[in-house]
Amino acid sequence: MKREISVLISVFNCRCRDLVESLHRQLRVMAVEYEILVADDGSTDDETISENRSISSLENVKLIERGFNSGRSKIKNFLAREARYGNLLFLDGDMSLRKDDFIENYLSQDSPVIYGGYDIIHDDETLMSNLRYRYERSSKGNHCAAIRNQRPYQNFHTSNFMTTKDVMLRFPFDERFRHYGYEDVLWGKTLRDNGIVIKHIDNPLTFADFETNRQFVSKTEEAMHTLRTFSDELKGYSSLLDYEKKISTLRLTPLMRIIHKILHKPLLRNLESNNPSILKFNIYKLLYFISEGKRNIK
Repeated sequence: MKREISVLISVFNCRCRDLVESLHRQLRVMAVEYEILVADDGSTDDETISENRSISSLENVKLIERGFNSGRSKIKNFLAREARYGNLLFLDGDMSLRKDDFIENYLSQDSPVIYGGYDIIHDDETLMSNLRYRYERSSKGNHCAAIRNQRPYQNFHTSNFMTTKDVMLRFPFDERFRHYGYEDVLWGKTLRDNGIVIKHIDNPLTFADFETNRQFVSKTEEAMHTLRTFSDELKGYSSLLDYEKKISTLRLTPLMRIIHKILHKPLLRNLESNNPSILKFNIYKLLYFISEGKRNIK
């Protein structure tokens, strides 16, 4: 088993104290050298900033307040450079920890990149009006490692993975990705192109917070613009790009844009309602990507 680890968490306007305290309880009783580094990437919510500062009182925990937002790729590369140890565990700060052997499960693995996955609290009726919850719940069958290992590079996400400092320094995240979405997909492609193995295991974190329906739709739209900007590099790694190619081949793109103009507002009303439809969400994504995702972002 590995005997050292740097746990690296980036946050932006999310409270991470519960996650950090849970990780610290596991690490402090293990025979390992460890540190927990939390980088605040320019948070603006004063209450969140204040609560997160309380983690600095924990042994071997350091909070780094950047004071500006550098973007999802840059903050991970920054944490990798700051890390003291050779094994790097990257986690999203808005997740929760439910497995008592979470750290041990990672340290017992022998692979250059290990992805543990994520999960949700299933069958929580109080969340059925939440679009993000419904979306994750509808795809829960794809969360297990056996399914993810069938397409290990396409199914990789950055919410919960361990790698080595050597891999991160050789293959840093592409810092052109400043907006939401797809930096993890391109990193997976980079690893595949360079023969770096990604191993998927069942060692999930759990979603602790679900954004509002409007916020989730906005994040999805932002991701569509990101995908458009990097579409040439992400060919073969996005089902939306595959669908768009088929639609273009059938010369149906103009029709899809007309349909988008007609259905945009009715679909959006449903997605922001208390009874959002996952089918309508998927239709919305495709129509939005083909029609409005054509605008590149900088």
